[in-house]
Amino acid sequence: MANATYEVQAHDVSEASVAKIDMKFEIVVIPVSNLDRAKEFYAGLGWRLDADFDNGKDFRVIQFTPPGSGCSVIFGKNVTPAAPGTAQGLYLIVSDIQAARENLLRRGVQVSEIFHGGGDVFAGADEPYLFGRIRVNGPDPERRSYRSFASFSDPDGNGWLFQELTTRLPGRIDATATSFASANDLAAAFRRAETAHGEHEKRLGQRDANWPDWYAAYMVAEQSGNELPK
Repeated sequence: MANATYEVQAHDVSEASVAKIDMKFEIVVIPVSNLDRAKEFYAGLGWRLDADFDNGKDFRVIQFTPPGSGCSVIFGKNVTPAAPGTAQGLYLIVSDIQAARENLLRRGVQVSEIFHGGGDVFAGADEPYLFGRIRVNGPDPERRSYRSFASFSDPDGNGWLFQELTTRLPGRIDATATSFASANDLAAAFRRAETAHGEHEKRLGQRDANWPDWYAAYMVAEQSGNELPK
């Protein structure tokens, strides 16, 4: 009964009266069979090696972080009971899926063609991904955010997916906390803003001297999912 009473009391507390606690998701554990082979593979992706700790007995942990990511992966000896290769649907969010795919190809990594979903996303025999199983070749025809993918696997079969995302859905990022994970992401955002601003100047019929403010408003709105400036 004590637990039941506590639950009622806890739910009666208003959210406004409770301090916000930041929770940063930073580690995903992936199961592998050969640590040195996996280490070589992830280093070959260009990911940063953060740690390789071995106690010389029954424990070893290796940590890598993808470029610009706030989340890392770890694998090792006695770090997970999962069977090697069973980690699937590991998403890598990129602003330019073609550039991301070409980067892996240059590194000698096998990666699928770019694809998007089609028809009934819950049917079909293709390998599953977030939006279903049917994979239609080529990026999303309208190049919408969240809709274009490419996949690859590590030597054990753990499955990774590139997902192209340029404009987030509303409310996904606080506009006051907008940031860019890397110089590449920032440059890509500048290029998209430049293209949109060119259309803006065509509508104006003259040069927009206030372009820095327009660029800034566009880039923040695009990343936070708010309405883009006209």
